[in-house]
Amino acid sequence: MPKYSYTAIDSSGKQKTGKIAANSEDEASSKLSSGGLMVSKIEEIGGGKPAKATKAKGPSRKSGGGRASSKKKSSGFSFGKVINEEGLTVFTRQLATLLQAGLPLLRSLEVMIRQEKNLRFKEVLTHIADNVRSGNNLSEGLAQHPKIFEPIYVNMIRAGEAGGVLDVVLLRLALFMEKNLKTKKKVKSAMVYPVVVVCVAVAIVALLLIFIVPRFQKIFSDMLPGGESEMPGLTKMVIAFSNALTPDSFMQGIILVGVIIALIFGFRFAVKSGPGSALKDKLVLKLPKIGDLAQKAAVSRFTRTFGTLLSSGVPILQALQITRDIIGNRVLSDALDRVHDRVRDGEPLATPLEQQRVFPTMVTSMIDVGEETGELAEMLNRIADNYDEDVDNAVNSITSIIEPIMIVMLALIVGTIVIALFLPIVSIIQGLTQ
Repeated sequence: MPKYSYTAIDSSGKQKTGKIAANSEDEASSKLSSGGLMVSKIEEIGGGKPAKATKAKGPSRKSGGGRASSKKKSSGFSFGKVINEEGLTVFTRQLATLLQAGLPLLRSLEVMIRQEKNLRFKEVLTHIADNVRSGNNLSEGLAQHPKIFEPIYVNMIRAGEAGGVLDVVLLRLALFMEKNLKTKKKVKSAMVYPVVVVCVAVAIVALLLIFIVPRFQKIFSDMLPGGESEMPGLTKMVIAFSNALTPDSFMQGIILVGVIIALIFGFRFAVKSGPGSALKDKLVLKLPKIGDLAQKAAVSRFTRTFGTLLSSGVPILQALQITRDIIGNRVLSDALDRVHDRVRDGEPLATPLEQQRVFPTMVTSMIDVGEETGELAEMLNRIADNYDEDVDNAVNSITSIIEPIMIVMLALIVGTIVIALFLPIVSIIQGLTQ
């Protein structure tokens, strides 16, 4: 039987490493999850081949064999996500409704499978139902599909199963996902107008440079006494840009586009690296308006996720670890890492949070009150509600500023081209008059 090395986090938030024997990677992950560990990394030692499912005997091995076949079926070539965030939210809400109506878990999953139209997600649900039918927990089946079900999802389900309130946790998880989705949609819709304006501006400028400017260039060369040498500097600059887009300079244009693409990919690689990502997040937080929006969005995500995990029964240290990994900002993520270590040493949550100086004073004060009153989870969700409203207001404020700026930029670019074309015409008219 092959062996696997793993890195995982226990219920107290401490990181553990070790080795485990199992027929497959999925079975090893499931064994660790059933032992209360949240697996962050697992890989086979020595490149041994997993044992085939047909060799397994007995109830427990049958479950492991089921996992192996499940993995084999789902490992085909595919594009994109199995299911988007909106579809997963609908599934969570419907499953919670079925459980609250009194249907058993397996029966609820079978109903969801029958009505699911997404064939790829239907296959995943079938594997999860088979896993539950074999006597395993729902969280173990979900953990076998980490690309679909994130750690926060799996851990909340595990906590709901442990407390016997799976339906309540699913409903709470659905509400959490719906609010996150609503916030993302608002931000995306606010960016539609600037993107449309930029696309229109690029199209207009491209049409002017490719089709209009070359015709004027020919007129200027024929009618100006000194040809192109007598053109104003602004006109020469616009014509130079136009020549770069003509078929005669097609190869130069390809090289320019290649350089731009290389710079874009280089920049993306730099900001995704460790130091580059931290520097980018730090600079974003210092930008006027944008930094305020980024901080509010990150704080809203932190409080909403952390509060939802705590109210679902997830231990505070494990909840901090999960929240740290999905907060989306390296500055705040590193701060939460330091907070986690100090809470593990016995300090209350509010004190190290306040000392990090990256969370607003109002947030740390309300968390302090929540700890004293024993209603930390409810207080965190209230903070998230307040910050969701602040994010909406900040998005509207930035949108109202971006709109006139984009219009002015478009007017300046088009106006510059028009002025550059009219300057030589004035010279030609003056020459004809004289």
